[in-house]
Amino acid sequence: MQTQDDSAADTVAALVARASSAQQVFADYDQQRVDDVVAGIAWAIYRPDRARELAELAVRDTGLGNVDDKIAKNQRKTLGTLRDLTGAKSVGVIAENPGDGITEFAKPVGVVAAVCPSTNPAATPANKTMMALKGGNAVILSPSPKGASTCALLVEYFHAELDKIGAPRDLVQYLAEPSKALTHELMRQADLVVVTGSQRNVRQAYSSGTPAIGVGAGNAPVIVDADADVPAAAEKIRRSKTFDNATSCSSENSVHVHTAVYDETLRELAEQGGYLLTAQEKDRLAAVMWPEGKLSGAITAQSPGKIAALAGLDSVEARSARFFLVEEDGVGPEFPFSGEKLSVVLTVYRFDDLDGALERIQRLLDFQGAGHSCGIHTATEAHARTVAERLRVARVLVNQAHCFGTGGGFDNGLGFTLTMGAGTWAGNSISDNLSYRHFLNITRLARVIPPRVPTEDALWGHYHETYGR
Repeated sequence: MQTQDDSAADTVAALVARASSAQQVFADYDQQRVDDVVAGIAWAIYRPDRARELAELAVRDTGLGNVDDKIAKNQRKTLGTLRDLTGAKSVGVIAENPGDGITEFAKPVGVVAAVCPSTNPAATPANKTMMALKGGNAVILSPSPKGASTCALLVEYFHAELDKIGAPRDLVQYLAEPSKALTHELMRQADLVVVTGSQRNVRQAYSSGTPAIGVGAGNAPVIVDADADVPAAAEKIRRSKTFDNATSCSSENSVHVHTAVYDETLRELAEQGGYLLTAQEKDRLAAVMWPEGKLSGAITAQSPGKIAALAGLDSVEARSARFFLVEEDGVGPEFPFSGEKLSVVLTVYRFDDLDGALERIQRLLDFQGAGHSCGIHTATEAHARTVAERLRVARVLVNQAHCFGTGGGFDNGLGFTLTMGAGTWAGNSISDNLSYRHFLNITRLARVIPPRVPTEDALWGHYHETYGR
């Protein structure tokens, strides 16, 4: 009698076999033909009518975010990622270094299992597929159950573009009825696993026995320094915090404001549509957000009006707010607003000196969001450098709207992605933005070069002079 596990194994094995066959054909494509495939995959989601249809379906079936912002995300992330991939070498010889006698040859990793979240059920699988195919691989997508319908439509569009090019459809497949058993089996049978989403899935990927790339949870703190351009900072914070109802793990979760500009910052955030809760309203919101000590999905990526109704925030100001402000001074489990909220709720802290702020921010990140990112609005380069030197995070953004910068921006040098590693601080294997290079094996051809043998003095001179022999 076949068990559920046997059934899952057989289902996934069939998908992997088809993917492997398609990938073997794809492995013979030259760089231009690979790039044509990647461009087709990008067009499948970027095309305006498709970007809208995917966004509408995603919001309808997941209940998360809003249509206009999902359209923007589908197109912006795709445009930026294709920009990064265009002209990059990923087939055959990708680097020559005559001085070292090294030539690098790119090789595919094989079949990629791409686990994707319900918060971005079109943008994330498209982003991963573009990168994986750039490396000559095949992809099997594992969507969240809520995002399965969006993924199905997306893959339909992928296949339409692959048909135009004459590339195998089986280069991109998906789990039509995703489940924990199927996702676990896919992780086990693939050649590489890339996970964006729940930390449970990330941990499962790392324990699957397959090489894996997972990312850490967000809980981004952002500093408003004493010399910040406060109106500009408030506008960027609002734009980032409210985008797609805060589905992004990079949205600001807390803002740490210098005493010298604290009152001004609250006024400017109010001008941007932020509503500062009273102590009583804060308690009511907390009860709705963490009814049993665990963040409730009822508020995740919901509109501010819905959150106000759920929490009984009845004033005209609260009901018309674009986002909510909650003052806090503590960090940790006893202070739930210090954690990740995935909602249009922003926690506000006051600080008197940067050292003290960074000490508290590090404790906040150690509580939730280890390794991910931090932002600072400042006119002092030395303060930005201090943040980067002191905090155990993979990214520090200066004077930027956080959710539009951490995953790559047209006005910063970070690579476009929806998958951001948080380093060993979060138990991740990478601390950079996921890119096509993570989907490559590289063969290095090494030739004989003139010997480079150092002298003992060149290596131990300072040591012997300082400490003796």
